[in-house]
Amino acid sequence: MTDTGSDGGGGRGSFVLYTTTTCGPCIRLKQRLDEMGITYDEVNVENDAEASRWVASVNHGDRVVPTLLFRDGSWLTNPSAQQVADHLALMT
Repeated sequence: MTDTGSDGGGGRGSFVLYTTTTCGPCIRLKQRLDEMGITYDEVNVENDAEASRWVASVNHGDRVVPTLLFRDGSWLTNPSAQQVADHLALMT
């Protein structure tokens, strides 16, 4: 259930999920979010320099993925799918 977009939720998803193609935790998180029916917009930081800089800026200079940016401007780094669901529930 992914879209592309890097604007903090301007697509159809509930948040932007920043990933890389080889990130095991990203793959597992996406699978679990899909199973839970949680939508997101995916941005591969390997292909988007601006997104890569943003991810590093919120992770003490490190490009840590998965990092999620929510519509309210909050973010989570390397969360579980349940943490994502809990965060979304708090936003409603």
